[in-house]
Amino acid sequence: MLVVPLSTTLKEVDTHVRLSSGETNLQETTEAQAENIFTVRKESLRPPRTPLRRLGNTKLSQIARCMVVSLGFRPEDIVPRSQ
Repeated sequence: MLVVPLSTTLKEVDTHVRLSSGETNLQETTEAQAENIFTVRKESLRPPRTPLRRLGNTKLSQIARCMVVSLGFRPEDIVPRSQ
């Protein structure tokens, strides 16, 4: 599973997406740091202590775009997959 970590240290960086506390169910505003992607085994995940929130498609798209930027690509250079 790919993981994009969250941080409460807020910076204006091209690879960060700001998330309000209402979007994450955390106490503070956070930023998804798309340049720090890592993988974890699903088996190593623990059940959440508090209910999880689902991010909307707009925020997920913003994070995906930042992931592309963190890999050194320009989002406009990515060719959509044909259906």
